[in-house]
Amino acid sequence: MVSLIEKTTRIEHDFLGDMEIPNKAYYGIQTYRAFKNFNITGIKIKSEPFFVQALAFVKKAAAMANRDLGVLDPYIAEYIIKASDRLIAGEFHDQFISDFIQGGAGTSCNMNANEVIANVALEMMGYEKGDYHYCHPNNHVNCSQSTNDAYPTAIKIALYKKLEEYTMALVGLRNSFSNKSKEFSRVLKMGRTQLQDAVPMSLGSEFHAFASNIDDEIKLLTSSKHLLTEINMGATAIGTGINAPEGYADLVTEYLVDITGIELEKAKDLIKATSDTGDYVQLSASLKRTAIKISKICNDLRLLSSGPRTGFNEINLPQMQPGSSIMPGKVNPVIPEVVNQTAYYVMGADLTISMAAEAGQLQLNVMEPVISFSLFTSISYMARAVQTLKRECIDGITANEDHCRNLVMNSVAIVTLISPIIGYEKSSAVSKEALKTGKTVYQIVVKEEKYLTEEKWNEIYSFENLINPKFINS
Repeated sequence: MVSLIEKTTRIEHDFLGDMEIPNKAYYGIQTYRAFKNFNITGIKIKSEPFFVQALAFVKKAAAMANRDLGVLDPYIAEYIIKASDRLIAGEFHDQFISDFIQGGAGTSCNMNANEVIANVALEMMGYEKGDYHYCHPNNHVNCSQSTNDAYPTAIKIALYKKLEEYTMALVGLRNSFSNKSKEFSRVLKMGRTQLQDAVPMSLGSEFHAFASNIDDEIKLLTSSKHLLTEINMGATAIGTGINAPEGYADLVTEYLVDITGIELEKAKDLIKATSDTGDYVQLSASLKRTAIKISKICNDLRLLSSGPRTGFNEINLPQMQPGSSIMPGKVNPVIPEVVNQTAYYVMGADLTISMAAEAGQLQLNVMEPVISFSLFTSISYMARAVQTLKRECIDGITANEDHCRNLVMNSVAIVTLISPIIGYEKSSAVSKEALKTGKTVYQIVVKEEKYLTEEKWNEIYSFENLINPKFINS
C-alpha cells in the first residue's frame, strides 16, 4: 500500500541533505529552500512574465550552443529546448516561487529555472519529476553557465522588453496631451512664474509643453534601452569563462539574438561586465528623470484644477470619487495624486539601486536581486500610473475658457506688454495703482491716462498677439 506522503511528495537531495518536495511541483530542492529562506517582499518572480520568459530564453540558447559544441547530448538538449519553449509560451510560470529579493546573488532564481526546465523536460521524456539522472538541473540545464552570467543576462532581456511596454504607455500619454493641446489652442490663460502672474499664453501651448516633455522621455528611454544589449553570457563565474567550451560565448550570444529578436552583443571585457552594474544605474537615472517630470506635470494639473471657487479653476479634471468623509461635494485630484506617489517610489528605488551598485565587491555584485527588483517594480508601477493618468484623467480634462480669459484681462501682469511703449516707470505706476484701487490695466491706460488708443490696445491685446507676442514699441 502506497502511503499518503509518497503520493503527495517526492524526496530530493543536495549536499545539505534531503527534503520533501510537493510532487506536483516542477521546481526542486534548491528552489524550495529559497522559498523557505527568503520571504521578504512576498513578490515572487512569477509576477514578472518577461523575466521568466527571459530565463527560458537563456536556457534555450545555452542548450543550443552546448549541443552544437558537443558538450551536451543532443537528445537531452532537444528536451531542454522544448521545455524552455513551453515557458516562453507562458506555461509553468506559477512554478517560479523565489522571492525577488534574496541572498546568493540570484542563484535561487537561476536554480528555479534550472529545476523547472529539467522537470518539464523529464516528463516530456517519459520520466518522473526529480529523476535527474536523465536531465539534471546543474549538469544539463545549467551546462556552461553560472548564475553570474545567466541571471544578469535574463534581467537585461526582461528589462528591455518591459521598457518597450513602458515606452508605449508613454506614447499614449504624449498623444493625449497633444490632443488636448489642439482642443485648447484658442483658450487664453495667464502664465505664471513662482506662482505669480507672469504673461499670457494659451492653455493649448501649456498642454503642448506637457506633450513635448513626455516626448523627450520617450527618446531618452529608447536610448537607455540600448544599455541593456551588452551581455556577459559565457563569462560563467567571474568572467574567465571557466567550464565553458571554446566558442561558447559567441555562439550562445548569436542564438540569443536569434530567439529574442534583440540585437544583443557579447561584452568586450567579460570580467568587467560580470562585476559592473553601471548600466542599471544609468537606466535607473533615466527612469527617475521620467518619473520626476511626470510628477511635476501632475503637480501642475492639481494647481490648474484647484478650487473650484478659491483656486485657479482653469481646468476640470474628471471626477473620480467623493473626496471627503466629512465635507459634502468635495472632489479631490486623486489620479494626479496617485501618480505623484508612484513617482516618489521610483525616486526612492533609484537611491536603492545606487547604493546596491556601489556595494558590489571584487568580481561580482551580490546585490543584483534588489537592483532588478527595484527596476522591475519601478517600470511596472510607472507604466500602470501612466496608463491610469491618460485614461482616467488627461482624456477627460475640460477647460473653463471664460474664467481663464477673465483672469488674464483682470491681471495687473498684462502691463508688461505695453512697457516698451510707455516705459518701465509708467508701467510700474499703472501696476501700483491697479493693485491699490482694483481698477483694470485697461481702465487706467486707455480710459484715464490715455497712454494708448482703443485701437492700439486692441492690437496689443488681441488673442493672437497675446499668445504669440510681436514686439510693439509705438
